[in-house]
Amino acid sequence: MSNVTPKAIIASGAEAVIALEGNTIIKTRIEKRYRLKEIDENIRRERTKTEARLISEARRCGVPTPIIRDVTDFEIRMEYIEGTALKNIVNPSLSEETGELIGRLHTCGIIHGDLTTSNILYKDGKLFLIDFGLAYLDKTLEARGVDIHVLFQTFESTHENHEGIIEAFKKGYAMTFKGAEEVLGRVKEIESRGRYA
Repeated sequence: MSNVTPKAIIASGAEAVIALEGNTIIKTRIEKRYRLKEIDENIRRERTKTEARLISEARRCGVPTPIIRDVTDFEIRMEYIEGTALKNIVNPSLSEETGELIGRLHTCGIIHGDLTTSNILYKDGKLFLIDFGLAYLDKTLEARGVDIHVLFQTFESTHENHEGIIEAFKKGYAMTFKGAEEVLGRVKEIESRGRYA
């Protein structure tokens, strides 16, 4: 009898397939047939490398993320965080903690690119940031503002007392990010742009 745990696909998106093997997540970037093979492989290789690098970088900046176990051309093997998605348990206290994490992330110049309450997990009294597939390095006010705007939209669309949750996030963000006021000002500006677009 083999003691190798079989792979089980747990999620599948436009960019990647996520499988679980024991306590390891395997994220495989899928081939895009509409692109030239060589170009496609270069893009997937670059994105895989970048994602793995930014996950590790975020961790060094004090943001809990899955531990990277191995990276090949189109595949990242990382620790499986068996936690609860923030969207199911968010409250002002966890939102404030989320603000602190994103403040640290932005201080390091990392933009997550897909900040939703599904990409933040809670396990053993700690929040973890996952899915850096759209993450990139950027220190501009606009990029940071858009990052937070996306999260605020998630709060608004899925949580009744979103005002309290947003206020708590702002408080946490200001605790770990120096230019918080400017960024949060930009978030407001982005919101009003959306309203009048």
